[in-house]
Amino acid sequence: MEKEKKGRAIALLPIGVFLIIFLGAGIVFKDFYAMPAIVAFLIALFVAFLQNKELSFNKKIEVIAKGVGEENIITMSLIFLCAGGFSGAVTAAGGVDSTVNLGLSLIPAHFAVAGLFLIGCFISVSMGGTSMGTIAALAPIAVGISEKTGFALSICIGAVVCGAMFGDNLSMISDTTIAAVKTQGCEMKDKFKANFFIVLPAAIITVLIFWFVTRNMNFHLEENLSYSLWEVLPYMVVLLGALIGINVFVVLISGIVISLIVGVSMGHIALSEMFQVVGNGVTSMYDITVISIIVACIVSLVKEHGGIQFILNLIKSKINGRRGAEFGIALLALFVDACTANNTVAIVMTGPIAKEISEEFDVDPRRSASLLDMFTSVGQGIIPYGAQLLSAATLTGLTPLQIIPNLYYPLLMGVCGVLAIIFRPQSKKLQ
Repeated sequence: MEKEKKGRAIALLPIGVFLIIFLGAGIVFKDFYAMPAIVAFLIALFVAFLQNKELSFNKKIEVIAKGVGEENIITMSLIFLCAGGFSGAVTAAGGVDSTVNLGLSLIPAHFAVAGLFLIGCFISVSMGGTSMGTIAALAPIAVGISEKTGFALSICIGAVVCGAMFGDNLSMISDTTIAAVKTQGCEMKDKFKANFFIVLPAAIITVLIFWFVTRNMNFHLEENLSYSLWEVLPYMVVLLGALIGINVFVVLISGIVISLIVGVSMGHIALSEMFQVVGNGVTSMYDITVISIIVACIVSLVKEHGGIQFILNLIKSKINGRRGAEFGIALLALFVDACTANNTVAIVMTGPIAKEISEEFDVDPRRSASLLDMFTSVGQGIIPYGAQLLSAATLTGLTPLQIIPNLYYPLLMGVCGVLAIIFRPQSKKLQ
């Protein structure tokens, strides 16, 4: 028990092995598909199993079974599959082409990419912060806009990912927000207010950057921007349902059903193929779902062996003063997210330690909740092996490294968070 409290640095070896193999292979071969992420994760899992001789093989199986069965992991996996099904159905129904043409008709040409970011912000906030659902819904539209306008696909999908991370961090009904406020002991609305005014400058600057980067790009549309509002209907239903707060699963499943009805009635989907198009969309998300499960297994074994505890103790030992405590919470959240590749799991892991730090150094719980959510989103939005970038890469045929240079919002969010810690006056602590 004493060893577990002190933590073990060696327990982090599986994570180090993954990073060396995955990132190393991508750098050496200049191709991040040369080493599939799932293979690198399986090797890391094998290393995790070889560690901790104190536990038998059967006991380790019990440990990973509990980790995989954790509510957030199951929920995330199901969201992956539902989002894939919706993407497959709405694409086959012609919704993507119609939505692209409608968007290009309404949005000024040189504001198309910035518009993608704003739409991503709106969808992700409305859909309960599901960045994966936002990316799955908008990635095909980003591809369509890129093809029709000539804007680089990496810029278009970068705008989508940025918008998705905006809502992942801010939505009042997202898993990350719920985890942050529950562990820190504050209200969702209070955390939202504290968080919103910190990241608002980052969002505004991101809009301006996307507009500036694409302002001089010339293109000519060689076809008519024809669209059908019926084909756009599934997206509208998803947006409206999310806006009024309907559960994300209900929203996505409703989107699938309406997409199939529209697709069959418009003649885009044969009646005999309607289940196949949904199945194709679901299977496109298998890799990411399996990766999430394997990562949960690795994190469970690393945590059991004392790896996460080592990180927490190390950061806590370096804290000095209130601002130092806030920097400690921010660094803690960022580092654990980089290790777990899951911001909700990172908040759940670091929340109790962050609460202890905030109480010891008199940090407002609204501030600590905001920092936890913000800096895990910063990490999640830029790590090349995170589900968000892997999903965006899978749906567009790009590599994560091609997308990263266009992820302005997560980086600016981190900068705003750091500046808020340094310059922003401390708010009165909640009683």
